[in-house]
Amino acid sequence: MKQNFYQFVNINQMGKANNKSGKKLSPEQRETLLQTLKARFEKNMNRHKGLEWTKVQAKLEANPEKLYSVNEMEITGGEPDVVGHDKKTGEYIFYDCSAESPKDRRSLCYDHEALEKRKEHKPVDSAINMAADMGIELLTEEEYRDLQKLGKFDAKTSSWIITPSDIRKLGGALFCDRRYNTVFVYHNGAESYYAARGFRGSLRV
Repeated sequence: MKQNFYQFVNINQMGKANNKSGKKLSPEQRETLLQTLKARFEKNMNRHKGLEWTKVQAKLEANPEKLYSVNEMEITGGEPDVVGHDKKTGEYIFYDCSAESPKDRRSLCYDHEALEKRKEHKPVDSAINMAADMGIELLTEEEYRDLQKLGKFDAKTSSWIITPSDIRKLGGALFCDRRYNTVFVYHNGAESYYAARGFRGSLRV
């Protein structure tokens, strides 16, 4: 999961370079993020009925590298929120819940192989690369459909999703959107990229 996209990437990469060793937030960054997440959590209780913010916050504070990844989701426009709790592992599940595909993760091809194959007008990165750098994963089709049960997302944009290997081997990649109150799954060449297509991520904490 736009001001000038190229400008944003340069600024964001500079920030990452300064923080690459520990991938931890400063106390001020941590406090600001937690306040933002708490406000969003309390405003959208339909996404996580029965869950308590204090327990989510405790998990985040105990896993600073995950908190860093949630912050990456936030600063790239994903508006991350809790959408579930895995009782087997005890993990809380975050998805990007922005109304449209995260604004600072668009104009990306699907993966590194597609990026390398493109000879002209290369995008600045790929969705798979950026997600890995952020410490998150692209949504699967099932996860994307589950998200859409919690609201209406990607009414004007679209989002890359994890593509089955047999499709990817043939050069394709999948993306989704919501139109006419229906979720659609499409295919495109993995090397393609568009200003209205980004990706949404998931993270377990």
